[in-house]
Order: sequence, then C-alpha cells, then structure tokens
Amino acid sequence: MAIISDIQEEEASSQQQQAASAQELEKKEAAKMEKEESKAQKPNAGNGLDLEKYSWTQQLPEVNVSVPLPHGTKARSLVCEIKKNHLKVGLKGQPDLIIDGELHKPVKVDDCFWSIEDGNSLSILLTKQSKTEWWKSLIKGEPEVDTQRVQPETSRLSDLDPEARQTVEKMMFDQRQKQMGLPTSDDVQKEEMLKKFRAQHPDMDF
Repeated sequence: MAIISDIQEEEASSQQQQAASAQELEKKEAAKMEKEESKAQKPNAGNGLDLEKYSWTQQLPEVNVSVPLPHGTKARSLVCEIKKNHLKVGLKGQPDLIIDGELHKPVKVDDCFWSIEDGNSLSILLTKQSKTEWWKSLIKGEPEVDTQRVQPETSRLSDLDPEARQTVEKMMFDQRQKQMGLPTSDDVQKEEMLKKFRAQHPDMDF
C-alpha cells in the first residue's frame, strides 16, 4: 500500500509540475503577444500607415498605396511589378528600389493596377485575395498598424457576399465586445451550449 501511495504522490507531483510549466508557457506567450501589440502603431485616417517612402490605406476588399515621385515622372521611367505575394516599385536607373518585399497577404493580380497621379505620385490599387482580413502592414517586416483600432466603412459591407459580410460583422461585434470587456460571440455560443448540456444532464456535477 505504501508503494502505491508513493506512486500516486509522484504522479500528482508530476501533474502539478506539468500544470505549472503549462501556465508559465501561457504567461510567456501572452507577454510576447502583448509586446508585439505594443509595437503596433495607430492607423492613419485610412486604416493604414504613413511611412517615409510611401503611405498606404485599406478597406476590407482592397489596399491603396501612394508613392511620392519626382515631378514629371513618366510611366516608362517606373518599375512597378505586382505579384500575388510580392510588390516591387522603383525608378529605372536608380540603384535602390522604393518598395521591394513580400506582401502581408496575397492579392488578386488581375484585379490590381497602378497609375501616375498629377505627375508626382504613384497610386497602386491592390485587391485582397481575402476580403475579410485587415492587413497589419503592406510589406512583411515593415512597421505594423494596430488592427484593433481600424475604422471600417460600414457602407462597404453591402459590397461583400453574404458569407463574407457575416464574417466581417462577427469580427466587428467581437472587437467591440473585447474593447468593453464583454464576452465575444464564441464565448456566448459556448455558454449556451453548456447551459443546454446542463439542462439535459441535471444529475451531473459541474
């Protein structure tokens, strides 16, 4: 009996150590996420960021990029390559590109285009492949925007298909709930399921 008791104590001690390790890991992950979020910047008026060489704005379906150019720049003097996961922008003959990197998320290349505005600004329209996600940055590794602070245009929701619109509305609801410290739609759903289960099994001790 003493041997069994010792084994049980060892198992209990091992379980406690595992639980403590799991809690410690969760704390580290939470701290890491909090640190990353603290680096995120407040979005500009267009839900993007104004950077040194360019600025970008976004709505759920698309991203707009504006790149200042020397006055009188012609299209033939530009390098502008839009790929599914990559964007390259620069001036021909210049050693350094203005933008050259992996996009935050894939785009629909056939629905993207660019033009020169007033001879001194390059305007690029990128159509998102996923129209239910906010981009944190235009290019991976560039400064990120705090997506919790973006302001969606509710009128644009009507442009989305029913499934995408439902997803976006859920995201917006959950975002407001989190900001107010209230349960999200998933939390409410789980609570409802638990209530039903309790009602169906009144003899069980929770």
